[in-house]
Amino acid sequence: MAMTQAARTLREAGRDVISLSVGEPDFAVPDHIIAAAERAMADGHTGYTAADGITELKEAIAAKFERDNGLAFTTDQINVSPGGKAVLWNVLAVSVGPGDEVIVPTPCWVSYPDMVKLTGATPVMLAGGDDFKITAEALERAITPRTRWLMLNSPSNPTGAVYSAEDLGALADVLRRHPQVMVLSDDIYEALVYGNVRFATMARVAPDLADRIVTMNGVSKAYAMTGFRIGYAGGPVWLIDAMRKFMGQTTSCAAAPSQWAALAALNGPQDFLDGWRAQYRARAAMMTEAMNAAGLSCSLPDGAFYIFADCRDIMAAKGVGTDADLAMAILDRAGVATVPGSAFHAPGHLRLSYAASMETLTQACSRIAAFCAD
Repeated sequence: MAMTQAARTLREAGRDVISLSVGEPDFAVPDHIIAAAERAMADGHTGYTAADGITELKEAIAAKFERDNGLAFTTDQINVSPGGKAVLWNVLAVSVGPGDEVIVPTPCWVSYPDMVKLTGATPVMLAGGDDFKITAEALERAITPRTRWLMLNSPSNPTGAVYSAEDLGALADVLRRHPQVMVLSDDIYEALVYGNVRFATMARVAPDLADRIVTMNGVSKAYAMTGFRIGYAGGPVWLIDAMRKFMGQTTSCAAAPSQWAALAALNGPQDFLDGWRAQYRARAAMMTEAMNAAGLSCSLPDGAFYIFADCRDIMAAKGVGTDADLAMAILDRAGVATVPGSAFHAPGHLRLSYAASMETLTQACSRIAAFCAD
């Protein structure tokens, strides 16, 4: 958000700036979802709802979990919050505090460790390997008697890495030996998996651990509904109930028209996602090739819509001390906003979003390449 604001400030000053810093789809919200929101308002659905969501949406979420993930939830196991970020915060706020530890694999989304800190608990940053994924052995070493949660994000922001069913199975074997550890599975990019890669989620891979798993998702990334602010989760009744009580004293509820729009998204046609995925994949392939040619080393991501590039060679060539300095130099001299990897606890990298048109991305890559070659 800070890089996006810096780009906005330059743009307002008359500079031609391309922003690759925001994690937001560039596609328009499908018409049937917009129509559902309009219809909800016209029908008078403009007041408070139950704190954790309308029954109709909870039923649709349970049906989605069954249809797409093979997970069986009743409506009293479903939470609807005002955004995916709110789901994560609500889970942590009702379950951890001072003296507790939460394992956060890195590179990680910027908000995870700070959310943990806001509860008084301690984030334990666990570095992934060359593929940006943690191993069972590393997880075993990181767990202590104070560990309460493992936060998993697959596909990953910022790397696009995807945990396979085999990867999750190995982690589950470790978790079975540590019954005090629960899993917060952030599946917000589930719909954005490419090629022959298959999405997997912990609750499906390890059903015997279901009472220790919260599976979180939302409509922001899949349906380009970031501004609607609807996230949801399925989990054990005791935790979902605690989240409902907490929301009753904090946010109250998600916006009613947004909930009806999310209902239309989950119950409506899904075939348009194939076209979106194809465009994302083509953009990723172009951008990966261009960045490698420019000297920013990266691999074709398996999911999400980010390139995570190693920029250490360019930093050395430019005499730049940090990835944040490099990101600001690229913004100032090339007019392209990126996000430094240090924000994701992975210094020496840059995150570049390809949630933009192919024309825009091609121009951005050309500018970055010129900057690197200068």
